[in-house]
Amino acid sequence: MKIGIVSDHRGYELKQKIIQNLEKEDYEIIDFGANSKELTDYPDYAFLLGKEVANQNVDYGVAICGSGIGMSIACNKVKGIRCAKVSNVEEARMTRNDNDANIVTFGEKLELEEALEIIKNFITTPFSRVERYKRRINKIKEYEEQNK
Repeated sequence: MKIGIVSDHRGYELKQKIIQNLEKEDYEIIDFGANSKELTDYPDYAFLLGKEVANQNVDYGVAICGSGIGMSIACNKVKGIRCAKVSNVEEARMTRNDNDANIVTFGEKLELEEALEIIKNFITTPFSRVERYKRRINKIKEYEEQNK
């Protein structure tokens, strides 16, 4: 499984720790930046990750900024992306099960172990394919098409 990951300057340290841990478990991690704690603008990285996920160059995306909110807003501007800012494992499961989200975001103050559990649950929870969830996702896709 190929996972794309990004952060801004505030999420850089947590991102580096996450990468080290996930690579030990044989996940293929593609780091799209930021590459240091130097001041950056999160939309640059969110848009890049969104495009990589939308184009299916990676299976899922992980984005980290100060709160996770900015990355979520920016990722969701990319057509085909369903990004969720989550705070815990249950939300990570639900956003995959119910919304078939393809990018997860969270804030840089999350503890490493919780961040790793969120990511693992996010990438291993399948979309349920319940008819009402499929209908809702299709409405989002139709709206995207009508409002390009």
